Amino acid sequence: MTELDLDVHHSESDITEQLRADVRAGLEADQKWLSPKWFYDARGSELFEKITALPEYYPTRSEREVLAARGGEIAESSGAHTLVELGSGSSEKTRLLLDALTSHGTLKEFVPLDVSETALAEAAEAITADYPSLEVRGVVGDFTQHLDLLPGDRPRMVVFLGGTIGNFLPADRATFLRSVREVLDEGEWFLLGTDLVKDRETLERAYDDAAGVTAEFNRNMLHVINNGLGANFDPAAFDHVSYWDEENEWIEMRLRAREPLAVDIPGADMHVKFDEGEYVRTEISAKFRREGIAAELAEAGFSVEKWWTDSESRFGVSLARSVRG
Repeated sequence: MTELDLDVHHSESDITEQLRADVRAGLEADQKWLSPKWFYDARGSELFEKITALPEYYPTRSEREVLAARGGEIAESSGAHTLVELGSGSSEKTRLLLDALTSHGTLKEFVPLDVSETALAEAAEAITADYPSLEVRGVVGDFTQHLDLLPGDRPRMVVFLGGTIGNFLPADRATFLRSVREVLDEGEWFLLGTDLVKDRETLERAYDDAAGVTAEFNRNMLHVINNGLGANFDPAAFDHVSYWDEENEWIEMRLRAREPLAVDIPGADMHVKFDEGEYVRTEISAKFRREGIAAELAEAGFSVEKWWTDSESRFGVSLARSVRG
């Protein structure tokens, strides 16, 4: 069994400093916002795992269906020696790719990148145990900051699953896609999962389930800020709101104050007031169309070589090759 190898580029103090900076920027804005990266402490990760199993939440099942059906084609097309996963989490769906690539005989190394050292170590240890011939080298870092530090034998395939690309505003999404292209050599690969535009009812139910799990997940961000910065948010004083923005073609999640509130955040040196009904945007989740994905990837320096959807055409997976700039 290969000894676990972790490259740590993001410490706990770095995370706290980033939380402080994000909270200050977001809650001082005219329209308050918070970054969706702060959903995920241990409790937030558990809640999200529950969300992925809910009947209303189709993206995880739909993407898994594509990877299970097309893993062999992905392996044959890419011939990847290194699989790099951004925001790896538990790496559950990635096992479908690991199975396909190891069966194809090209894969030598798996490089999961995640901001949580604990979660990354647990996932990497499990992968190391189950794939003893594979070198596993975890990278503790932020995929918006540390892409240029990614190791791996060429050709590499960078994988960004779960529709997480939809959490970026359009300008930030363009910047991120270019940053991925910049770390890849010409001819290397990018596998991207994107949730697709569909009817309002399906989308809104996926982000506001009957059991209320998504509501708790949304409010968990306030627990994260309380724990990280000593704030005194009362999560129960905020309603979960989710709606489909048809013009921008994204789901927007918000936390809305039920009454006038005043919140102290000592770790950010802030005192924040909320009017009754005032909201904080906690997430956008953009939905895509095939032609739009291809255009955005082309603008960043990629050519889409393969495109697949699940059987209900709810979720798209693109296999793109980096091309000469």
